Amino acid sequence: MTYPDAIQFLHGLSLFGAKLGLDNARKLAALAGNPQHQLRFIHVAGTNGKGSTCAMLESIYRAAGLRVGLFTSPHLISFGERIQVNRRPVSEREVVRLVLEMQPLLGQFPRDEHPTFFEVATVMALRYFAAQECDLVIWETGLGGRLDATNIVRPLASVITNIQYDHQEWLGARLASIAAEKAGIIKPGIPVITGASKPEALRVIEKIARERRAPLTLVTEAETHIAPLDTLDLPLLGDHQRMNAALAVTTVRALRDPLPINEKTIRAGLSRINWPGRLQLITQISGRKILLDGAHNVAGAETLAAALKDIFPSIKRTLILGILEDKDWQGMCRILAPLASRIYLVPVSSARAVEPGHLSRVCRRMNRSAERVLCGSVVEALGRATYEPFVIVTGSLYLVGEALELLEMRPGRPTRERSLNEWGAIPLFKPDPGQVSWRRNA
Repeated sequence: MTYPDAIQFLHGLSLFGAKLGLDNARKLAALAGNPQHQLRFIHVAGTNGKGSTCAMLESIYRAAGLRVGLFTSPHLISFGERIQVNRRPVSEREVVRLVLEMQPLLGQFPRDEHPTFFEVATVMALRYFAAQECDLVIWETGLGGRLDATNIVRPLASVITNIQYDHQEWLGARLASIAAEKAGIIKPGIPVITGASKPEALRVIEKIARERRAPLTLVTEAETHIAPLDTLDLPLLGDHQRMNAALAVTTVRALRDPLPINEKTIRAGLSRINWPGRLQLITQISGRKILLDGAHNVAGAETLAAALKDIFPSIKRTLILGILEDKDWQGMCRILAPLASRIYLVPVSSARAVEPGHLSRVCRRMNRSAERVLCGSVVEALGRATYEPFVIVTGSLYLVGEALELLEMRPGRPTRERSLNEWGAIPLFKPDPGQVSWRRNA
């Protein structure tokens, strides 16, 4: 098997859509030898900020000399970004080995119960981290938490960054129902750290933590103004990252018994964070600045808007915008369109992309003075914006990944690795009753 063969095999798993539920993940992990039993985890859920918080936790523990696994999704460019040890993505050779190991195990499932791409990727990660003898794994949920495949582990701590509106089709229309799904990662007796601030969501988290006798720590804005964050300049732009950092610091301090980390190491780890695609500023030789931000829901758009007004208040801005149709894209346009004097509307490389023409019409209502340009791709948009001094690429992590690949001049693989993020499914049932399943979107 070659690496392109392995990626093609993973693509083929999209045939089985996506499912929320733990039965398949547990069975597949058991067939793989239950590698999760050899590992220690910090499990991270939430609407926004999961990836950044994971990156901060990873950086702190790596600064302490630990061997740290990192499991996140989606990937920006290559599949290996999802599974990293000490921030080194799993190699192509290891991906091939892991796929070969998975194939005979998958043959033990009936076709109508076949594991999905995310379930397979989750168990591949567990096998890899166990083989790499990781001291700790920073473990990000995929969608939700309660029925997410990652929820088969028993962590040292559960972290819930915040609760906002996103994925309502799967997690419910109210903040309380979304919070219930995210809080499903809370385990009996295991510490919980959250930055959730909306009363409706926080009440749910508090109730579930109380029922499971899980000690709950609430992180507030006040924590961003005490040491080490009172004097530390984070490498990641935006005030919102200080809240993510406060969550990471509080989590590390809560786990000092099993994982003793001193304040000097916390500061060192936070000072070295690297997390691409989140308010990532690239300055080209020509002087053109390009800001890449994976804001993909209304809360993310609001955070981006606040950061722009704070960090780049007077600069003339150009926007390259592409959004997926299962997001509140009209709400995002309402927030983002007023930020720019020229807007290039592009399709995201996804079957779920909103047509640029639809984006343009909404952006026109929100900012009549801005010039709107329809483009067939982000390549075309970046080309047209060659002489624009400050360009923002946003609306989707998929779009940001495509732009980042182009800007770093990394030629795209014929294996189409970014399209692995597409699970091409639509919900069949509401999430509240328990098991949630999807069929493939025709």
